[in-house]
Amino acid sequence: MDNWDEVRTAYQVARMGTVSGAAEVLGVHHATVIRHIDALENRLGVKLFQRHARGYTATEAGTDLLRVAQATEDQFSQLAGRLKGQGDDVTGELVVTSLESLAPLLVPVMSDFQSAHPGLIVRYLTGERLFRLEYGEAHVAIRAGNVPDQPDNVVQSFVSQDIGLYASKAYVDKYGLPASLEEFPSHRFVGNDNENSRAPFNKWFRERVPGDAITFRCTNGFALEEAVLSGAGIGFLSVWAAQRHPDLIEVMPALPDWSGRLWLVTHVDLHRTYKVQAFLSFLKERAKGWVK
Repeated sequence: MDNWDEVRTAYQVARMGTVSGAAEVLGVHHATVIRHIDALENRLGVKLFQRHARGYTATEAGTDLLRVAQATEDQFSQLAGRLKGQGDDVTGELVVTSLESLAPLLVPVMSDFQSAHPGLIVRYLTGERLFRLEYGEAHVAIRAGNVPDQPDNVVQSFVSQDIGLYASKAYVDKYGLPASLEEFPSHRFVGNDNENSRAPFNKWFRERVPGDAITFRCTNGFALEEAVLSGAGIGFLSVWAAQRHPDLIEVMPALPDWSGRLWLVTHVDLHRTYKVQAFLSFLKERAKGWVK
């Protein structure tokens, strides 16, 4: 590529989604951003972005460019640090993605890591969508369930996500506790609104709790936790989350089938960069204090 500035510009447009946002990050006029994008598209002979009223959305070719540019920029930053004798300098952006229900555990870790590295900007992405490491959408992903098998990713076993079945004191005072599985149909439950959820505890739940007993349904873990706390019904919560609420009562002993693993996932192009390795080491050390 003859002009790295054009590639950097396209990378920032893809990341920010607007010309003005990219111009602010790069410290240039918005006309310069447009000129770089036009020149790069003409040079490559493909459209990198779809233009619309809200901004720019990367095409498939643009997404490929984003992945390469992300890896290249991180590697350049690492090289620059080594050349300046600052190989342990953690700067730029660190993008981490996970299920939003893990935020109470992860946010304090990321906040402390950023405090230790003032030149770092942390971006924490949550939601149901699976962010694509191969397209440069994140440096580190914490994922649940089966072992991630996307190509070119480095996958490490992280911690166990232990799950329990809980009810609030208010619920127990009003309805009591089921003495056995046979009494489940006569109780009220809080459940996931996604009937296709592959989480081990949700599979167990669907097999044993009648649909009409699930009287409160939620689309995310935070809402489900609040529903259980409010007394709406019996529901599954992570053990570490439940232990923060002394009014919660365990309905029955936790079963091994409910638990699952969390996985640390990085892309092979960025896995060995100092920034990623520094964060992974910091996260693993802090995770030793989490409830297992």
